[in-house]
Amino acid sequence: MRHITQLPNKVRIVTQEFKDRDSASIGVWVAAGGRYESNENKGVAHFLEHMAFKGSAKYSCEEIKQLIEGVGGNLNAFTSEEETCFHAKVPASHLKKSFDVLADISFFPKITRQDLEKERAVILEEIKMYHDLPQYYVGELLEGLLWPNHPLGQSLTGTSSSVGGMTVLQLRDFKKSHYVPANTVISACGPMRHEELVALVKAKLGNLTGPVGPSYIPARRTQDKPAAKLYYKQTEQMHLAMGFLAYETNHKDYYVLALLSIILGGNMSSRLFNEVREKRGLAYSISSGIKSLHDTGVLMISAGVDNTKIVGALDLILKVFANLVSGGVKEDEFKRAQEYYLGQFLLGLEDTMSQMLWMGGGVVSNDQVKTMGDVIKKIKAVTRADIKRVALEILDPQSLNVAIIGPMNEDQQKELRAIVNVR
Repeated sequence: MRHITQLPNKVRIVTQEFKDRDSASIGVWVAAGGRYESNENKGVAHFLEHMAFKGSAKYSCEEIKQLIEGVGGNLNAFTSEEETCFHAKVPASHLKKSFDVLADISFFPKITRQDLEKERAVILEEIKMYHDLPQYYVGELLEGLLWPNHPLGQSLTGTSSSVGGMTVLQLRDFKKSHYVPANTVISACGPMRHEELVALVKAKLGNLTGPVGPSYIPARRTQDKPAAKLYYKQTEQMHLAMGFLAYETNHKDYYVLALLSIILGGNMSSRLFNEVREKRGLAYSISSGIKSLHDTGVLMISAGVDNTKIVGALDLILKVFANLVSGGVKEDEFKRAQEYYLGQFLLGLEDTMSQMLWMGGGVVSNDQVKTMGDVIKKIKAVTRADIKRVALEILDPQSLNVAIIGPMNEDQQKELRAIVNVR
C-alpha cells in the first residue's frame, strides 16, 4: 500500500510497501536542477551532487561508499532539469543506515575548497567526455535550439568557464536556497513500515528550516520558424536529433503525445523504424521519446545515419510525419501502441528501484503520484482522433528543430537546410 506523509516543516515522505521483496530502495529528492541556475553558476546543481559524495558531517568519503556497497547495495545520484536525487538499493535490513547516509550527504555535505578543486577536475573531464560522444552532444545542441538563451537550453554539467570558476560560496549558496524542507521528498519502496520511515526522517530532517525554493524562468511554449544546427565533426556516422516543443507534465494531452511517440518511433513496430531502417536501410538506430517538465516538453527523434544517406533519411522522416498528420493512424497500430505503453509501464514498476523513482519523481515535481489505475484509465481514454489532432498540433514544420553532428560536406549542408527550410 502507498502512503504519503508531510512533516510540519513540509518534508514529504512517500512509501510503497512490498512485503515479499528482499530489497529496499530509497531516494532523497530535492527540487533543485539545471533550470534553477544562471549563466554565472551553470552546472552548480550537478557540481553539488558530486560534492555530496566527498564527505559529510557524519561520514567520510570512504564510509559513504563502504556502508552501502559493503552490504551488497548500489549507491548513486543524478541531476536533471528540475530535481536532484540521491538513491540506493540495498538488502532491506540495511534500509535505516542507507537513509541516514543519503540524508547526511544531501543536507550536511562538508564542501571544502580542497575537495572542490579535485571534483572540478573530474567534472571538466566529464564535460569533455560528453562533447566527444556525438550521440549525447547532439541532444545538447537540440536543446539549445528548443530553448535558446534559457537555462533549459544549456548543459546540465555546465561549461568549462562556469565550472572552472565555481566557488565554495556558490555551492553553499545554492544548497542554502534550494535544499530546503519544502523542496524535499523522501521516497522508499520495499518491505518496510511507513511509520518507521517517517520516524527516521523526522529525527534526521524534522528540524530543517528554510523558505520555499526560488522560482524558475518560464520556458517558451511556441515557435514560429524552424531552426537547425549543423555541427561538423569527423565521425563514422551522422548523428541526428529532431525535436518539437510539446506538452508539460500535467497537460490534458500528455498521454496522447506518449502514444503518438510510440507510433512514430517507440519500438521496432513503429513507423520510423519500419520506413527508415527496415524498408530502406537508411539508419541503424532510430527512435522517438518525450520529456515533460513543469511548463514545457519536447517530442524528440534520434537516429544514427550512414554518412552518405543523411539527406535522404531526413527527407523520409519528414514525409513520415506528414503522412501521419494527413492520414491519421490505423486501428491495429493504435491498439498496439496502447498495449505497448501499458505493458512497458507495468513491467517497469516491478522493481523496488523503479517504484521508488516513479513515486519520488511524481511527488517532488508534481506533489502527487498517479496510480496504475489512473494511468490505465487515461491511456484507454485516448482515441485515434486524439492522435491525429495532437500530431497536427505538434508536428508543425514551422516548429521543427534539427541538430546534426557529422562530416557534412557543403552540398549536404545546403540540402539539409533546404529540407528544414532554414538558411
